Amino acid sequence: MIMKLIQDGMGTHLDWSHEMVTPKMIDWFWSNMEKGFILWHPEEHEHLEWAKAPVNGNPIGSIHIAPQTWDDGIRQNLYIRFEDLYTLPAEVKDYIVYEHVVVVAGIGLGDEALKNPVVMGYRIHQWQKTDFGVVGKSSAIGMAKKETKEEGLIWAKHCEEEIGNWGVFLPSLYNLYKVVDNPITNPFADLSIIEPGRNARYKYIETNK
Repeated sequence: MIMKLIQDGMGTHLDWSHEMVTPKMIDWFWSNMEKGFILWHPEEHEHLEWAKAPVNGNPIGSIHIAPQTWDDGIRQNLYIRFEDLYTLPAEVKDYIVYEHVVVVAGIGLGDEALKNPVVMGYRIHQWQKTDFGVVGKSSAIGMAKKETKEEGLIWAKHCEEEIGNWGVFLPSLYNLYKVVDNPITNPFADLSIIEPGRNARYKYIETNK
């Protein structure tokens, strides 16, 4: 896997690529995170739970509880919501450049987030097919509080491990679950989009617009 780190006025960004990983595998991962969350970062992740699971193959609005402890030693019980691209600020959508994308928002650190969600920041993960596998980019963008460069580097180290581990476990995990035909226990959502940038919207997922 190849990685490149960039920081700008909006946040921290990682360019990455994988061999032997397909866009469909990554699409599948986002609706089935509980199956691979520990594998995604074994040292820093705890068990993931859905506060609001994807419904009928549509992950928009789903919320997962993702307890984790990053390299700074601070444990966070993150509540993370899968966002509708239509609702995103224009300056966030400007970073969407690839054919598949998920944007999630950190909305709080406890059950209060379910009643009064506050978008602390966005995480954009995006990818597309190449001749060898996939190429992608992951971004951390602070909203309620802009993240410092130092905070961005802590996130980048965590994210680099997550993205890198896709190459280790995701193809095998995806193939194992092919035997499960029940969409309730093995959901799938195609996360490809119509076009990048400010007009980005999903091809196959029903949204608010």
